[in-house]
Amino acid sequence: MSRQSTNHILLIKPASFYSNEQTAGTNLYQYSNQEKDKDEILKEALIEFHHFEHLLKENGILVTTLQGQEDCPDNIYPNWVLTFENKTMNLFSMLAKNRRLEKSKSHVSFLNQTYRTTIDYSDFENDSVFLEGTSSMVLDRVNKVAYMGLSARSNEELAQQWAKDCGFNLIVFETKSHLDEPIYHTDIIMYIGTEIAVICPDSIQSQYQSKVIDRLNKYHEVMEISEDQVLHFCGNGLEVRDTEDNLKVVMSTAAFNSYTTSQKKTFSKLYTKIIHSNLECIEKYGGGSARCMMTELF
Repeated sequence: MSRQSTNHILLIKPASFYSNEQTAGTNLYQYSNQEKDKDEILKEALIEFHHFEHLLKENGILVTTLQGQEDCPDNIYPNWVLTFENKTMNLFSMLAKNRRLEKSKSHVSFLNQTYRTTIDYSDFENDSVFLEGTSSMVLDRVNKVAYMGLSARSNEELAQQWAKDCGFNLIVFETKSHLDEPIYHTDIIMYIGTEIAVICPDSIQSQYQSKVIDRLNKYHEVMEISEDQVLHFCGNGLEVRDTEDNLKVVMSTAAFNSYTTSQKKTFSKLYTKIIHSNLECIEKYGGGSARCMMTELF
């Protein structure tokens, strides 16, 4: 039987990190006015990255870290690959041209030592059709359900093709941000664990809310978060396992501080540890948080 979470995480250490002009048009959570120079931003981001990496290892999570490339400001967010328990993987299409460079031959070759690439959707980039992997789709691996909010980075037709290829049921919906625009990635507003699903219903257009929440309720306890909590990246967490198979949940400190006392108590009943790390610089200039930084290696 499939497991929802893994004990092994891939991280990409950034060689470049700054607010990516090529993604700013679709990422409303990214701070584009850079009052600091790129070297200073990278220095701060690396401090946060290394602390995050250390914290995962300290909590019994296996971590593989690869070196990122120059001129790839979002390299820290490896959304372009998805792995499965049967040791296969899929590669995905990315909207921003400088994000396509993240799928380096060396990184793909490294992963191919363990995972066989069964499907590569990268060629859809040539037709301006995009499906940004683990960020576009939030997976219920146990029950084979994929949840996806439509956006310029998440194409329904390609997602339906992926779902057919991989044997998943696809639940598609429209989203709305605090600025009433589509939310660029589904994993900003929701994540799914073994027993719990965290989601912001107010970030889903009203005509889709019951469809999404009803399906989640079928398999999980649902924790609802607010739009303000989404702005603090409460929707961008990830369930992991340690090497002794204890379930833990990973998030940023901003997210942790934004959860209510009641919500934290719920997490404490389900998880042996809430792992949280300060990712302020990474969140500010990248517009993504803890979950975006982690590729699950099953």
